[in-house]
Amino acid sequence: MKQRHSSVSPLIIAHRGAQSHFPEHTIEGYQKAIEFGADYIEPDLVLTKDGVFVARHEPYLSQKTNISNFKEFQNRKTTKILDGEIVTDWFVSDFTVAELKKIKTRQFWKNRPHNYDDQFEIPTFEEIIALLKAYKKKSGKEIGIYPELKHPTFHKQLGLEMEDRFLNQLLKAEYTRRDSKIYVQCFEVKTLQYLRRKTSVKLVQLIGASGYNQNGDLRFKKLDGSYDSSGQPYDFYVENDKRDYSFFATPKGMEFMATYADGVGPWKPFVVSVARDLVAHPKSLIATDFVELAHKSKLEVHPYTFKNEDQQWSSNEEPTQEYLKFFEAGVDGVFTDYTNEAVRARNEFLKLNTRS
Repeated sequence: MKQRHSSVSPLIIAHRGAQSHFPEHTIEGYQKAIEFGADYIEPDLVLTKDGVFVARHEPYLSQKTNISNFKEFQNRKTTKILDGEIVTDWFVSDFTVAELKKIKTRQFWKNRPHNYDDQFEIPTFEEIIALLKAYKKKSGKEIGIYPELKHPTFHKQLGLEMEDRFLNQLLKAEYTRRDSKIYVQCFEVKTLQYLRRKTSVKLVQLIGASGYNQNGDLRFKKLDGSYDSSGQPYDFYVENDKRDYSFFATPKGMEFMATYADGVGPWKPFVVSVARDLVAHPKSLIATDFVELAHKSKLEVHPYTFKNEDQQWSSNEEPTQEYLKFFEAGVDGVFTDYTNEAVRARNEFLKLNTRS
């Protein structure tokens, strides 16, 4: 399809903060992302034993904290079923927020800075909101927040219902209108549909895939054909709904999302395939019709995740070229681990757009 040049400045969404510099989901990382020029910061939210939202990408703790150092918590390691997978770990849901405050965060990526490991706390959702409110009061500029509700069915099965707790947080923080500086995202459908009946804030359906084949076609099951939560909403799987995330990329799927969501957050190859156009443009990647279809249904498109470690979408190992490819495809925003580079690429895109 012919690429379309957007005349609107795409949003820069700091994926879990400035995690190219600091451990993810820390107040310090969110602050750095704001300094870099992020329009929105993104906290992933899970629930503690006492029902407090904290920022963690996973509902377990071993990979990105120093919890293994705490003798007092060794007996908290348990086995749970997480979206169809058996996981043995220390789960956030088995700790109070006071206990979690003893734990410190760590950088997950080996090639990123580790000099801040074991220094920063796990923040609560309220603390992140307070950071943004304080910044607005000091600077006069409002930075948006883009929370993701993680694994709501999993939490519900533990007796920790997320939706009404979250709505109470929105009310308390005065995020109640469609023009409030917030997007709320989730991979599960029922949660977003429930929120739509209760709030006017902008909602975003996340979609993913299990991977892609050599020709760039997306896969929605594991290689052995078994279920993979990356390829289907877990609430659909629980209810024996056969639709996977490929459905959401169709015209009918877009119309379905538009009944409850304001946007869609696709994995990058939904928008720009990893397959290269070897005939006309040997070094180019192929843009799909995903953005066009979404915009026809009045859905914003915010693909994830842009990081320098990914080389599939960059023909010359230059991150700016990857951002430009997606901006030219018409996306309305991007989730990035490298906020400063995304801002730089957007500035370049806007200059090119002005000249054209």
